[in-house]
Amino acid sequence: MRTTLLVAAGLLAAFTAQAAPLDDAMTKAGCMACHTKDKKLVGPAFKEIAAKYKGQDVVVKLMEKVRKGGFGTFGPIPMAPNPPDKINDADLKAAVEMILKS
Repeated sequence: MRTTLLVAAGLLAAFTAQAAPLDDAMTKAGCMACHTKDKKLVGPAFKEIAAKYKGQDVVVKLMEKVRKGGFGTFGPIPMAPNPPDKINDADLKAAVEMILKS
């Protein structure tokens, strides 16, 4: 039992340590100005995005969409393009993967 608790605590600490830099990268890139995890703000909630693409292999597709910007998938408000100087490829991939797990 004690070993299980220690393993769980270690996994939680590792997840938290990874999530903080990703949250910072997403905030710096401007993602959090329009999106939240649970409810629509300007753009769709992460949960809404995850539900729309559930079970699909769309990481590359969504990375391209974030890079180029777009409109119409979740309504008429456009999403501005997000070039690599706003969010690097590794952080963008991690962000898309995290959103799809929401």
